[in-house]
Amino acid sequence: MNTLKPRILLVEDTPDISLWLGTALRQGGMAVSFATDGLQADQCLQPGHGFDAVLLDLQLPGRDGLSVLQALRERGDAVPVLILTARASVPDRVLGLNMGADDYLPKPFDLSELEARLQVLLRRHGRVKPAVLRCGPLEMQVDSGAVQLHGQPLALTKREAAALRVLLESPQRTVSKEQLHAEVFADEATGLEAVEVLIYRLRKKFESALASPAEQPEVTITTFRGMGYMLTLPAGQAV
Repeated sequence: MNTLKPRILLVEDTPDISLWLGTALRQGGMAVSFATDGLQADQCLQPGHGFDAVLLDLQLPGRDGLSVLQALRERGDAVPVLILTARASVPDRVLGLNMGADDYLPKPFDLSELEARLQVLLRRHGRVKPAVLRCGPLEMQVDSGAVQLHGQPLALTKREAAALRVLLESPQRTVSKEQLHAEVFADEATGLEAVEVLIYRLRKKFESALASPAEQPEVTITTFRGMGYMLTLPAGQAV
């Protein structure tokens, strides 16, 4: 089955484990973000976070994992949570599951088992996504990254395509400049102004695809000041 990259939040305070897991999951086709303590994890998981699953260690500085999980469920957030912890006793597992965890994997664990359990959670919760992303006349093939507008190929750079995909993954929802920067530029030493340049280029390419300069684009990237960007269509047109 063709899917978008699932967005995973990995909450782990041990650098070696975090690096190992993050690298393996990315090689397995997932987009991974990191939190190194409970307070950071709670901030990442505020409403509208967009993650498809959470890998949560329990023994965290700042705020323990069960507290993070409890706050998440109290907000009514049903994102799948897989607990990873050295606490392997039955009472600990029961407590975590009763507080809203979806699965529990004691350390040390085999990477293949973690990946299998994670895929099960994603399927069970409907987090498997379609092979084609669409917004009106704009569509992207997820596997190849090929983009068409009004049925005609739209030539994009790798970064332009990456930014567009983030926007297409969040229909009718604003995407912050910070999220776009994190998704497109990862750990590169570039400022947020690089996102503005990408958005400008995408808008110009949308305009260049019009049959006539007098036409108005049917799909646009709208800026919501202080919030971010959103792909929008004319009023009344379905996504």
